[in-house]
Amino acid sequence: MRVPYEAADFPSGSVRNTKSHLDVSWDEILWAALTVGRPNIHAVFDYGAASLHEALFRISAVRLAVEQRVHWDPRLRRTDAFRRLDPTEKGAVSYFLGMTFCKVFASRMLNTPWLLHLDVFKDQVGAMLHERSRPDLIGQNASTGDWYSFESKGRSSPPTTGDKDNAKGQASRIASVDGQAPALHIASFTFLRSEELEFYWRDPEPLGEPIVISDTEGAWRWHYEPVTMLWRAAASDAADAPDAEARVKSLEDVDLGVAIHPKIARALENDDWSTARKIALGMQQELRELSYEPDGVAIRTGPSWTLPFRSDEQPFG
Repeated sequence: MRVPYEAADFPSGSVRNTKSHLDVSWDEILWAALTVGRPNIHAVFDYGAASLHEALFRISAVRLAVEQRVHWDPRLRRTDAFRRLDPTEKGAVSYFLGMTFCKVFASRMLNTPWLLHLDVFKDQVGAMLHERSRPDLIGQNASTGDWYSFESKGRSSPPTTGDKDNAKGQASRIASVDGQAPALHIASFTFLRSEELEFYWRDPEPLGEPIVISDTEGAWRWHYEPVTMLWRAAASDAADAPDAEARVKSLEDVDLGVAIHPKIARALENDDWSTARKIALGMQQELRELSYEPDGVAIRTGPSWTLPFRSDEQPFG
């Protein structure tokens, strides 16, 4: 599949400022949806089945919103079901799509597979979470260690110049993460143009009162937990096999499989989220060779994901 995009105002050596397209797969889109690090709607329940339902909700939101209408057409388009939602429902789904595709582009074009929502750091930033002018996400480059901040928007129409300027101010307010100033402050939009999904992002000049995040060590649970709960719930006859591909577990109801590299899975089985991330950072080449995402997770979608969404499809879960 193919997502048209425009990149603007990025410094030399980061993202090329151009209009182009990014080739993506359902595997990659669902990985991003499952691992974008935000406190979920079930967070008050902490662990267990509620986190599994959150994972299924994220899969369902993507399935409801966009589709590949025919196998030979690479474009992602809005589904009829998404079009029929009321404005409040559309806003919620669009916001989630915005974060999902922000993560897809950040991982592929900035080598930044870990994104965390600012809400994760509510104990550190306090009242600033209630302000409208603040970014959504922070992320760290897996090779350089550079931090980036992101304001991710989802819309049903192309952004205006005013929309881009407003997002510019929000993205630029993160002053430091773990004592390090972000190398980029990115404003992004996932939007629809003539029913087709597109993406726009830019690196604006810093504006506004600074926000400081001093410690990220305990935050990586929000990246890994939903996909880990999905993986634990899935069926497998070879969960303890040493071969990496043997650890793919199937969820027939949603027509996909979940794979976690064995070294990383051992840490996740103990809810040791930070260690899992550190292990993944140290084996990037091996993960690429085995077709995992940089965090050690892989999603394998079945053939139904290439078919149009049907209004009579049953919700997952």
